[in-house]
Amino acid sequence: MCQLLGMNCNTPTDIVFSFTGFATRGGLTDEHKDGWGIAFFEGRGARLFVDHLPAVSSPVAELIKRYPIKSENVIAHIRKATQGEVNLENCHPFVRECWGQYWVFAHNGDLKEFNPVLNGQFLPVGSTDSERAFCYLLQSMRAEFGDQPPATGQVAHFLQEKCREIAAHGTFNMMLSNGEALFTHCSTKLHYVVRQHPFPVANLSDQELRVDFAEVTTPRDKVAVIVTEPLTNNECWTQFGSGEFKVFVKGDVLMPEQWQ
Repeated sequence: MCQLLGMNCNTPTDIVFSFTGFATRGGLTDEHKDGWGIAFFEGRGARLFVDHLPAVSSPVAELIKRYPIKSENVIAHIRKATQGEVNLENCHPFVRECWGQYWVFAHNGDLKEFNPVLNGQFLPVGSTDSERAFCYLLQSMRAEFGDQPPATGQVAHFLQEKCREIAAHGTFNMMLSNGEALFTHCSTKLHYVVRQHPFPVANLSDQELRVDFAEVTTPRDKVAVIVTEPLTNNECWTQFGSGEFKVFVKGDVLMPEQWQ
């Protein structure tokens, strides 16, 4: 199946180090070679890069490794196709507008007999179960909250229940963000680490590369990295439980009692 990578932080930060290791899994150290994509929130804008080529050999991926785009919320995906052809329209992340905000979504898993009725507000462009699930989530949120954008806590409570509903059809590891929060759901595998002062020297697992984050951060910086499989071999990664839903805001992991 596919792999996911997300970043949520309290100050604009680049994801070059993490993406470099992650992209290696797109055809070199792992088999996820059916396309890839990454989305960066910058203010109210969203910068999206997708390619149907393997991440390990994509010239666009090489650009991302060398171009330190700074963002507070990032979602990336490397694909091993289970539903839908290997083409550009089936590459994650997917982006839609809702309530005057961009929403970005990526999914790892395989949903069986998942055919929700879509009313036309949000429709898939490609042929994946993932994009169908994204459209269904946005349609459901609009039906629940109407024309007024809900607070982060309201979205969290609603998405938690909807993710359980969708996960009944199969594996549903997902990331969703509107640029203010990063919402995550785990069916099988997700891990996260929060980097903060005192910052470590981190070693990538997939290639020989290390970074001393103390040299490129300030003491107030806080960066949460969420990924299918840990990217480094010398940090303490926390594994999600099966069925667990987590919300990340400004680099913090919000507990359910903090969802307001």
